[in-house]
Amino acid sequence: MKKITLLTAAFVFSALSLFAGNDWMTDFEAAQAKAQESDKPMLLDFTGSDWCGWCIKLKDEVFSQEAFQDYAAEELVLVELDFPRRKAISDELKAQNEMLAQKYGIRGFPTIILLSPEGELVAKTGYRRGGAESYVTHLKDLLSE
Repeated sequence: MKKITLLTAAFVFSALSLFAGNDWMTDFEAAQAKAQESDKPMLLDFTGSDWCGWCIKLKDEVFSQEAFQDYAAEELVLVELDFPRRKAISDELKAQNEMLAQKYGIRGFPTIILLSPEGELVAKTGYRRGGAESYVTHLKDLLSE
């Protein structure tokens, strides 16, 4: 019985580690596969979740709001690429995030990258004032160009 409980716990933990919460994935390859399968663009959020003021503001004002969440659930594959200072992340996740930051030329946080379902760079943006509805409009404009 103990083995089954431990195996179940291990499975649940590994499944949850693919996600950062509210449908945010942290495994880039899994997210890329999901984007191709669903034919949805990817939104990559390069963030310093536990220290970057503008990142926290973007999460509070946009990503945590119903207007964004509804839009994202239908139209995007969300990927959080975190660079925390106090929160521990795995060495594999750290290496993945650093490699992607180099690949996309990330110089500051937050940086939002939009990729086509095929992985092509569509646009780069960041925090913008105006709240979730305004940000959704901004994303739609970037994706329609």
